[in-house]
Amino acid sequence: MPSKQTKHSSNGLVAEKIVVESIKDILKHEFIDCGYRIMTKYLQRKGYDINHKKVYRIMSNTGLLKPNSRIKRSGGGRKFVKFRKVYTSHPMECLEMDIKMIWIPNMGKNAYLLSVIDVHTRKILT
Repeated sequence: MPSKQTKHSSNGLVAEKIVVESIKDILKHEFIDCGYRIMTKYLQRKGYDINHKKVYRIMSNTGLLKPNSRIKRSGGGRKFVKFRKVYTSHPMECLEMDIKMIWIPNMGKNAYLLSVIDVHTRKILT
């Protein structure tokens, strides 16, 4: 049987309800929308001695896991991009933008990176 208590570095053994409250508290933040593996790292940083299997079980039982419909593993609807080829005759004729969300582990936050690329020279402008 899985245990209903979790070890905390300063509070000793805590009930599963307290772990669920900690998970909900972490998910309240604006840019945090993570799965059970990243949530495990957050909880370990908060002082819990917990592994990813227990976090998965807790999040699954309380309905806090990300829905499977949001997890795209096949790359489904973006296949048109690999067939699109832009031909240019000189620099600065066509610019493309790409935005990425980057995890910053030291700060425990996400950041957005916007790149502007010149299609002709393939150089990142800004």
